[in-house]
Amino acid sequence: MKIQFWSVGKSHETYVKEGVQLFTNRISNYYPVKWSIIPMPKNATSLSEIDLKKKEGEIISGLLKKDDYLILLDESGKILSSEELAKLIQLKADESIKNIIFLIGGAFGISDVVKKRANYTWSLSKLVFPHQLVRLLLAEQIYRACSINRNEKYHHS
Repeated sequence: MKIQFWSVGKSHETYVKEGVQLFTNRISNYYPVKWSIIPMPKNATSLSEIDLKKKEGEIISGLLKKDDYLILLDESGKILSSEELAKLIQLKADESIKNIIFLIGGAFGISDVVKKRANYTWSLSKLVFPHQLVRLLLAEQIYRACSINRNEKYHHS
């Protein structure tokens, strides 16, 4: 199984770049992993929130393959413990899912088309975080889940 992280917006800010890279490298000990930063549409500032979400949704839909397992990060999603996240990842690996994608949407959220396409909607927290911090939290939590599945000490160190 391959793990991909997709995020709409700008590249990693320097204040999170090192941490994202650290955890991404650690995840690569378990699964092939890749970050893809999906740039905002060129005319984003001239679009309404609805039109921007629609345009971003079209871009994301164009990148997704039929058999990709899409996990959407959204504040309306299910809140999981680290152990539950580990079980979800292990279940998808056991099901021979080839590609699992964790998607962080744009500033105004995700289009309804992408929400409907998502196989699972997950919320990191009831709190709202800046997208840059979500990237770091996501990478760390996926690494934690991998270490839980291997019964390694990181989770309790």
